[in-house]
Amino acid sequence: MQMRKAVRARVYKFDATGEISAGPDSLAGEEPLEIQLNGEQYTVTMRTPGHDVELIAGYLLSEAVVTSMDDIEEVNFSAGLAPDGSRNYNVAQVRLAPGIWNPETAPARNVYTSSSCGICGTAAADAVTKTSAFPLIPAAFHVEDQGEYEFPQLLSAARIGELPDRLRQTQEIFDKTGGVHAAALFAVGDDPNTEPELLVGREDVGRHNAVDKVIGWAMANRGLPLRSTVLQVSARASFELVQKCAMAGIPMMSAVSAPSAMAVDYGKDVGVSVIGFNRKGKFNAYSYPERVA
Repeated sequence: MQMRKAVRARVYKFDATGEISAGPDSLAGEEPLEIQLNGEQYTVTMRTPGHDVELIAGYLLSEAVVTSMDDIEEVNFSAGLAPDGSRNYNVAQVRLAPGIWNPETAPARNVYTSSSCGICGTAAADAVTKTSAFPLIPAAFHVEDQGEYEFPQLLSAARIGELPDRLRQTQEIFDKTGGVHAAALFAVGDDPNTEPELLVGREDVGRHNAVDKVIGWAMANRGLPLRSTVLQVSARASFELVQKCAMAGIPMMSAVSAPSAMAVDYGKDVGVSVIGFNRKGKFNAYSYPERVA
């Protein structure tokens, strides 16, 4: 069975006059991915096939299961079989390094995670918030007294305003289907006015999956933490996306749409600069605007 990022389909088009036409269309691929840890079923998430090892690595980081690629010894897809007996790569058997994960002491997690929500499988409310191994602010820093800690400037306002267009250039699946989210990671230099380097862009039906794929790529190719980077996403700034930034040590996340109140509050707590409504060169900074030059 071929795993496809985009699927061709026949569609019937209607307009206000009642005229009907038929023709081909492209739909975003969506398949379940079951993740097993050391032989134990951990979760099933819906995703667009492709870059699955990156997805798994980024996901396990966001769940505080791993902190580096060294914690993952093997990802094996041989157990995934379609009804006709062909391999479908929908089951990932992950072997972790010794001592990394204990299912008896790990927070409980329900099996299913939808493509629209990366934390929906979390079994208890107090397990939603994870502690990052790469804190962005000192432990003694208090949000209500920001003068105690000086945040370095990352990017100029002009460069931040360019990020959505640069992200858009990576969205090949969206061009075909119009049905996927995207995320891109940019490396910043010492000069906030210098154009940041596009490191990687990924797409997925789940916005959290797109971010996990980006972070998983960075884990394998750059290592953590991702201090001198900015994440740009195509969707709104939700709590789960800000938390993924915090878990990877990404100091700034920019979104083309609105942030949620919880995302902003959490960003203030952990030191992530949350940017929202980044469109046509204008944006709002909801936390730590001092990182904007």
